[in-house]
Amino acid sequence: MRDEDFEVFIEEFGEASHSFAVPEDVIDRWRGRLPEQLLTYWKDEGWCSYAEGLLATVNPQEYQDLIATWLKGTVFEALDDYHVFARSAFGKLYACGIRTGASLTISCPVHAIIALANDVKPQSEDSVNGSVSAFFGAAMQSSFDIEDEDGEPMFRRAVEKFGPLDADEIFSFEPAIVFGGKMALENLQKVKLHQHLMILRQLAPPKVPFSDVDIDRLMP
Repeated sequence: MRDEDFEVFIEEFGEASHSFAVPEDVIDRWRGRLPEQLLTYWKDEGWCSYAEGLLATVNPQEYQDLIATWLKGTVFEALDDYHVFARSAFGKLYACGIRTGASLTISCPVHAIIALANDVKPQSEDSVNGSVSAFFGAAMQSSFDIEDEDGEPMFRRAVEKFGPLDADEIFSFEPAIVFGGKMALENLQKVKLHQHLMILRQLAPPKVPFSDVDIDRLMP
């Protein structure tokens, strides 16, 4: 039975457009490395794509190289063992840690890591599980879309132009935003997620909300 937070999420996003059942042995391998609430969602829902690919829950194993590359050289390497559990149609990666919960966003389109200081400190088990429930319960479709320079959402127009995304695809801007590209529909293209985000990271390091001097304050 779905909990209240996930019921609210489904009301907002609709039932999954695609889903893949997560094998029990895979769930067991992640036990102790990811919050139990997330594993419960995997068991009940699987790994799914929602709202035509606007948001998808994913297999963290397939994103290990990506998150390691994007976090390399940042304070987050020492704060927790982060794993990607969801991604947006525009290449935002949402990461979860066993000590800090669903607390980290890697906004690849704009080369930024997003986190709040209080959220990346070690949390109680209840708070860690609650962060996962809250991620879904508070999710709005507009939060995962990207607006163009006129403030207009782009996802639906991108789907109309390029067709639905496959599981290994995202929409990305060319030229890249980090190089002065504009958030405009004519600058969007459909690309392979992993290859593109690896190349994008090589263009420049991400902006981070904390510096190295903050590490002692954030560590237990």
